[in-house]
Amino acid sequence: MSPDWALLDKHTVGPLLRPGDGGFRESSAAFNERWAGRAPAGVLRAAGAEDVLRAIEWARERGVPIVPRGGGHSYAGHSVNSGLVVDLRALDAIQVDPGSGLVTVGGGVLTGALYAALRPHGLALPLGNGAGVGIAGLALGGGSAATSRRLGLTADTLRATTLATAAGTVLTCDATQNEDLYWACRGGGGGNFGINLDLTFQAVAAPPSSTCLLLWDVAHAPAVFEAVQHLMRTAPEESSLRLGVATSGGRTLVSAVGLHLGPAAELRALLAPAFAAARPLREEIADRDFWDAMDYLQHETAGGAFAVRTHFATDPLPPQVVAAALEHLAAAPPGGNPDGCGLALFGWGGAINRVEPSATAFVHRDAQYLVSLDTSWLPGEDPAAQLDWLAGLDHLIASCTTDGAYLNFTDPDLRDWRNAYYGANYPRLVAVKHRHDPDGLFTFPQSIGS
Repeated sequence: MSPDWALLDKHTVGPLLRPGDGGFRESSAAFNERWAGRAPAGVLRAAGAEDVLRAIEWARERGVPIVPRGGGHSYAGHSVNSGLVVDLRALDAIQVDPGSGLVTVGGGVLTGALYAALRPHGLALPLGNGAGVGIAGLALGGGSAATSRRLGLTADTLRATTLATAAGTVLTCDATQNEDLYWACRGGGGGNFGINLDLTFQAVAAPPSSTCLLLWDVAHAPAVFEAVQHLMRTAPEESSLRLGVATSGGRTLVSAVGLHLGPAAELRALLAPAFAAARPLREEIADRDFWDAMDYLQHETAGGAFAVRTHFATDPLPPQVVAAALEHLAAAPPGGNPDGCGLALFGWGGAINRVEPSATAFVHRDAQYLVSLDTSWLPGEDPAAQLDWLAGLDHLIASCTTDGAYLNFTDPDLRDWRNAYYGANYPRLVAVKHRHDPDGLFTFPQSIGS
């Protein structure tokens, strides 16, 4: 049956946009410009749950691919397809119960809006560091935050979600109802099992905080990596660091960016091994209100196109691997994107590891580090050299990491993605998928069961 776009438009409240319409590109352009050539046939800016249900019914009956879009930050461009994109940003209600700490958000709520809603109540959730990132996608893929060593992943705080299914039903999913979907929605990835209309999280009191930013010349990288990797593993779970080395604009720097749920004096004492390794070029350590700390840690990309490879590690990268990575970084191909290229280690462990691998769909519960490798380029530049360079760096790092990869940093070039993202939990996820979407309405590259 050929699509009847006029019929969908007639039976929905929100605007249906087609190519050439005002606002179409803004609602469908991929965040990663590597996928700039990808565009849907239509975008429904859903006005509410009824629009979402009508869109699902219409897409199912006409065989049109359908994908939900919140913040649209899929690294692999999976929030855009060739069929119908359901833009959820109008589902932006936020309800906070200060007494219980339960927070219910619409499926289109963005991180910045949730931060703003929580602040007056003094509540905190483990959220990411991008204000425009959609909460649904963040939580459904796991959700790593600077507070995760103490508060867990975003998915670990999810208490319930309302899901619009392929059959056109609305299901409440929690620990007592539709438990299989509730399990799958905590790390199984967005867009696999339906469209999440709302999500309820358990927040906690926001603690006093401090932050740090340390920069070193690349000549000190071996000593700094040895000291800070050990520090990341042994620090109390109230502390979280991101250790990186990156090249941008012809300059290579080593950085340590961190959050401590406590006073700056404690943070400075914890960082003593880093200072002993080498004197930083730049040093910022300060007490901050929790929400000011979150603002300080916000990351804004320069845009353009990029690619990311990830691994998990249980042990520090050995000195010889760090040396080889630095040599590889020195030979990075030129590119005009200010984001440049490099590698970073995010401190894991703590509360993340106290959850059993089978308790949620997110399986990577023994990691001490999330290792992220990235490169970027501008539109018009040939990505081949950048991607070859990234593959070479990946080859150097993979020998001392696990087989896992982080779903929220989606890698479209990952071959064994089923095992890498989901490990032993994948067969159970497939069973949930077949139970609730037997015809594969919600299908995209690297979707469950594909």
